[in-house]
Amino acid sequence: VCQVPVAEGKSVQQTVDILHKKLEQLGAVKQGSFCVDCETYHATGSVTGQPNKLLYVMHNSETPLSCLALFEGGPCLVADANFDVLMVKLKSHFQNAKGHKVECRGSRYRYCDFLIKVGTVTMSSSARGISVEVEYCPCVVPGDCWNLTKEFMQSFLGPSVPELPSVFAAKPEGLFAPADCVDTMT
Repeated sequence: VCQVPVAEGKSVQQTVDILHKKLEQLGAVKQGSFCVDCETYHATGSVTGQPNKLLYVMHNSETPLSCLALFEGGPCLVADANFDVLMVKLKSHFQNAKGHKVECRGSRYRYCDFLIKVGTVTMSSSARGISVEVEYCPCVVPGDCWNLTKEFMQSFLGPSVPELPSVFAAKPEGLFAPADCVDTMT
């Protein structure tokens, strides 16, 4: 997942349209849409002298029956989609940070063994940027296929391709360490 800069002199939507056109010129086929959202909650009870910790709850249309929750500096969990109901019941402990819901919606493409998602990131209904997610489906260890993924991304992103994300660079070298929910949330 990487952030893509808005093309000079273009709007967010115009830049997204340019990316769609480049993918289609490569031969990618549109396969529907996707949505990822993240709601932020802050703990209401705090220990004197310590700042309130945040809780992030994410939903992903690729995994519609579950959601992910990450406590700032702490554990991550995968829960079923009804976790939101639990959060309402815990309102005396966690308050929803109104106006801090971040959402990424966009189109999903398939090109050979690659899955590409190009989305517009919004916060409070205001477009904030562009996100591109690329997955090389035959490999579950992102570090093992990074060079191939990077080369493919350069074909439609040009110089905007990031370096290997630090979350994968920190994985032990040579060990089978597939991406997990903490990597996804990070």
